[in-house]
Amino acid sequence: MSMYLPQEVRDGREQARKKALRKASRLRVRIGEEQVPILRFGDSEFAVDLANAPSLRGFIDIYDGGRHLYQALILASHEDGGQMVYEFKRMTATADKPALDYERAEDAPVALIGRPAL
Repeated sequence: MSMYLPQEVRDGREQARKKALRKASRLRVRIGEEQVPILRFGDSEFAVDLANAPSLRGFIDIYDGGRHLYQALILASHEDGGQMVYEFKRMTATADKPALDYERAEDAPVALIGRPAL
C-alpha cells in the first residue's frame, strides 16, 4: 500500500512515527551538555534517530528524565530504518547510595541515639 502513496505522504508518516517514538520514550543519552532521545532500548543495544545521531563512541550516560540509570561503553553498530543502532560493550547500573565495604547485619541499628545536650 505504501508504494502507491506520494513521497510527501510517506515522508510525513515517517516523521509522525519518529515523533511518536520520541514522545513515548523518556530515555536519553547524555554526552556532555547534549541530550539525544533514545527511540529503542534493549539489553544489548539502543537506537536513536539517524538525523540526530552524533558520532557516539566510548562512555555515555543514560537517563530516564532526570534520573541517572546507566553508564555504558558503546560502539556504533548499523543503520536500521532511519535509526542509528549502537551496541553495548559494557553497561553498568548506577546506584543512588555508596557501596558498602562490609556485610550489614540484619539486626544492626538503623540510627544511633546521641546524648542530650547539657
